[in-house]
Amino acid sequence: MKSKTISILFVLLALIWGSLFIFIELGLPYIPPVLFAALRHDLAAVITLIYAAYFTTQWTPRGREDWWLVALGGVFFVGLYNGLLFVGQQEVTGGMAAILVAMNPILAALFGWGLIPKRRLALPSVGGLLLGFVGVAFVARPDLSAPVQSESLGALLVLLSTACLAFGSVLVERASSGMSTETFVAWSNVLGALFLHGISFGLPSESFAQVDITITGLGALLYLAVIGSGVSAILYFILLDELGAVEINLVSYAAPIFTAIFGWLILRETLSLLSIIGFVIIFTGFALIKRRELRMELRKFPST
Repeated sequence: MKSKTISILFVLLALIWGSLFIFIELGLPYIPPVLFAALRHDLAAVITLIYAAYFTTQWTPRGREDWWLVALGGVFFVGLYNGLLFVGQQEVTGGMAAILVAMNPILAALFGWGLIPKRRLALPSVGGLLLGFVGVAFVARPDLSAPVQSESLGALLVLLSTACLAFGSVLVERASSGMSTETFVAWSNVLGALFLHGISFGLPSESFAQVDITITGLGALLYLAVIGSGVSAILYFILLDELGAVEINLVSYAAPIFTAIFGWLILRETLSLLSIIGFVIIFTGFALIKRRELRMELRKFPST
């Protein structure tokens, strides 16, 4: 694939990922948060199952290893991550949520350090971890001397959702399975949607009776499912083959830029200077942790 095409797809994926936080924010006033996440992944499961059935030779999990991998994806990637994210976004803006989710690669390095023996962090990487948490402090700005505020609690839930995503990615890395990525994503959506429906059913504050059927709410749900889970999954598969896991991580750092743009255009939201500084600090921490991989990627570009 031509480098220009790859660049366009990269920007498009970052744009979609960045817009998701805004569409979550748009839909939350009309649909209870966990039910909202469950309905999104109901539709996403259908889309990704069709894609897996069409483009892979094995579109269903086979054996204990495959189902264990799918269970991890359903619980951590879909269930806990989205459930906590949607609940947390009731209290924080999409821009703040996008920056906090950018901690995912840093938290994955932290969990990998503890769970995967071959991953040993050198001193600069430890510094990168610490920088990441300093960046979070700039973004969330918790006031430790005051009672817990709703925005601080929302930021904590978003960060916890990111930790679940990162922890799940390490567990998946440790698991062994020959299942395709497409099949894994599709069935993770299926089990994750069921998991979210179970949580929503058990919450007294959530029911289908509380869904306010509006064009905005339905539009947000369809966008998150079709574009956010369907189209973005296809783009992710393409770019993962072309770029590899390291460069794909960079999408997480381009996404908040688009979140800020969409937040300003659609919701008239702005990011504070401290949040922007926090984002830069978090990205610097990522660059320190992934310094060797980034250096290798940069060497691929011809010198002039």
